[in-house]
Amino acid sequence: MIKKIKYKKFNFLIFKKRLPNGVTTKLEMIDHPGAVLIVPFLSKNKLILLRQYRAAFDQYLFEFPAGTLEKGESPLSCARRELAEETGFAASKFIRLGKIYPVPGYSNEVIFIYKAENLRPQKARKDEDEVLRPVIFSKNEIISLFKKRRIVDAKTICGMALSRLIS
Repeated sequence: MIKKIKYKKFNFLIFKKRLPNGVTTKLEMIDHPGAVLIVPFLSKNKLILLRQYRAAFDQYLFEFPAGTLEKGESPLSCARRELAEETGFAASKFIRLGKIYPVPGYSNEVIFIYKAENLRPQKARKDEDEVLRPVIFSKNEIISLFKKRRIVDAKTICGMALSRLIS
């Protein structure tokens, strides 16, 4: 290990590694605890997207609810927590759709993707550092947003594909 910078949610590592081809190189990596993405179905045809401000792009993006795993937290527990915090809904049914490696070139982050059904309202507990608003859309409206390139968040597009909204 050459250098490790700790942050509240993840670490930035600089280290040397011998690759399978025998070459030793210096690498940079974000060591990430993992995350979840939830595709929340209010009904067979209605879903919840977030209109969320992303400082890296200085704009609002349409995204499905998502969040980082806390220490010792299971992906399912994280999905339940994030759905409640970001949308103000709880779900009685979660179906794990799969997992993705969003940026394997520089991070070991794994995002577990869930479909949430049988939603019921509850009090939202938004994080102070998040600027977001839940918006209800029909499946066709979400597909239209995607076709018009209004949905550009990679994890959300993966969630759409895994939940069969797009093919």
